[in-house]
Amino acid sequence: MKKSLSFHWILILFISLFLFSSSIGLTTKSASLQDHNPFAYLPTSTTKQVIKHSYYALSYNEKYEQAEWVSYFLRSENEGIGHFKRPRFIKDPKVTTKSAVSDNYKKSGYDRGHLCAAADMRFSKLAFDDTFYTSNVAPQKHNFNDGIWKQLEEKSRYWATKYNGIYVVTGGILQKGLPTIGFEKVAIPNYFYKILYCNYQGKNKMVAFLIPSVKSKEPLYRFVVSVDSIEKMTGIDFFPQLNDSVENELERKSDYKAWAF
Repeated sequence: MKKSLSFHWILILFISLFLFSSSIGLTTKSASLQDHNPFAYLPTSTTKQVIKHSYYALSYNEKYEQAEWVSYFLRSENEGIGHFKRPRFIKDPKVTTKSAVSDNYKKSGYDRGHLCAAADMRFSKLAFDDTFYTSNVAPQKHNFNDGIWKQLEEKSRYWATKYNGIYVVTGGILQKGLPTIGFEKVAIPNYFYKILYCNYQGKNKMVAFLIPSVKSKEPLYRFVVSVDSIEKMTGIDFFPQLNDSVENELERKSDYKAWAF
């Protein structure tokens, strides 16, 4: 009788522990999917060629030989910063129309300017290496790439850490008549944009930047614009997944005060 009773309580304890651990696992998985899903807020594509890599997505525009947007979740740097050797730039095997080759940039006077920055993906070697596809770069003068654009990338990582992760959409403004480089005529954007979104402590926050592709010593807040204005320039709907009233409210503003500059 005593042996049977002991077995009964052991069985109850085992079942309770299993259910408890399962509930923790489900909660963690749900939170992870919500907070880290790089494909949660993909913009619309004017080209219908959306490519998904492990930790970011892009819409490739063959006419301009670059992405019209790159979208991803930028993690808090508290999740880890790896130090990896930079690989060589290679063609993106997922682009069906074939992405521009890296040689287009040789002796052009332009950097292979990352859209999804390699430094934004330092939490794993796979994520880091994936940023070196030529579909993820655009021609940028070095004093822009290593200047105001780098400042915005660094500030974005600061915000990602402060707000426990943010969503990023970025790219060049692609329009008719742009100058080009290389034998594949890779377009040189005159402007680059970056849009940031997060929900922090129950509050939605969004800010957009539109920066001329030239050397600048202006403070970043001078380049804050409304998301609506970038949508008009590009024909892209950047956050169609959001509730319309929330999306409209966030995208019409050009107020940077909610962000810690």
